[in-house]
Amino acid sequence: MPVKISKKRINIEEASRVLIADDNTEHRKYLAAQLELLGFNVIAAAATGEEAVALYEEFKPDLVIMDIKMPTMDGIEAAKIMTSHNPVPVILITGHSSGLLVDRAIESGVFAYLLKPITKKELLPAIRLAFARFKEFTALKTEVNDLKDAIEARKLVERAKGILMKRLNIPEEDAFKLLQTQSQNENKKLKDIAQMVITASKVI
Repeated sequence: MPVKISKKRINIEEASRVLIADDNTEHRKYLAAQLELLGFNVIAAAATGEEAVALYEEFKPDLVIMDIKMPTMDGIEAAKIMTSHNPVPVILITGHSSGLLVDRAIESGVFAYLLKPITKKELLPAIRLAFARFKEFTALKTEVNDLKDAIEARKLVERAKGILMKRLNIPEEDAFKLLQTQSQNENKKLKDIAQMVITASKVI
């Protein structure tokens, strides 16, 4: 059954209808309570990946926050199904973040991570990051119609952003804006600019 929480909204431009999924009852209650304190509206809560997918189809949330480890279907697989037709920002809750996990998560449509244990202090920045990356993904989708191509383009952009952030000591948002500006100036697609940055980093 969906869990109704607060209807008040926080002062951010994104909508605040959230679906959460975790097989641990106490963890679900804790996450819902923290989201409520931040002003979000948890419209549904799931205990399994399959239930999360069903609730996603029913309620069409604006944001999904899921644990990775759940019975029968993990959070990454659930995210892949959810976003195959209508992508939304998805945040995964994980005990650790490896390179393999990051690649698999990006391919499934995940936009941010929350490392356990979750704190209220970390929750809102992760949500803002997920929405920011989702906007970047939307920009990429205007260049390519195919979802698979958009995901591949996003992987290149994420790598290019990381290179620029490290080399220029700038935040993620500025790194993406730099890629966008270069894309416009050279009249090339974002993924092509990203590939140029990646290639150049291997030479330098």
